[in-house]
Amino acid sequence: MRKKTFAVAALLTAATLTLSACGSGDSGSSPVAVVSEDVKQQAATVLDQPFPKPDLVLTDTQGKSYDLRKETAGHPTLIYFGYTNCPDVCPLTMNNIAVAKKQLTQAEQDELRVVFVTTDPDRDTPAALGKWLKGIDPQVVGLTGKFATIQAAARTLGISVEAPHKDKNGKIVSTHGTQVVAFSPKTDGGYLLYGEDADVDDYTKDLPKILKGANP
Repeated sequence: MRKKTFAVAALLTAATLTLSACGSGDSGSSPVAVVSEDVKQQAATVLDQPFPKPDLVLTDTQGKSYDLRKETAGHPTLIYFGYTNCPDVCPLTMNNIAVAKKQLTQAEQDELRVVFVTTDPDRDTPAALGKWLKGIDPQVVGLTGKFATIQAAARTLGISVEAPHKDKNGKIVSTHGTQVVAFSPKTDGGYLLYGEDADVDDYTKDLPKILKGANP
């Protein structure tokens, strides 16, 4: 299931940034973000004020501590918040990125960092994350940890994440924003946002530019 939430720019001249979520439940409030108005036809939304990379230390699929800023510094980086039991948006998004990534040279693939942060840490253990990501792209960094830490990090990127809960059918769901945030290797700033409508072609076209820190 999907839900639309919104983060409105503080400046009167800025556009409205649309956020989405898979799962169910109320979306809650989201931080504001300022976006460029001249990219409406693009898959990516270029931020006038890039997000700082979250100061986040979690556990990777090998059970080791992973310092996001340290490990991805100077690398083109894509970050996505989701969960392995997601029935639709999460696997589609990750597979789209994985397919597009394979169009890069091996050297470019090795330079790119793709990070998947779970929004359902109780079920997404390091082992569960590793098994799920292995079927998508073994190079993807899967991270898990305390929910409060993950939720706080997501909010610094304007992404709303709620604690997993049971829906009316008794199924555990996780409501979260479905944006992919791209970080520049030049500044380590999160300057691009991709919504759930971004497809393989969009990522295939944009990844070579993201590798250089350029706008799509």
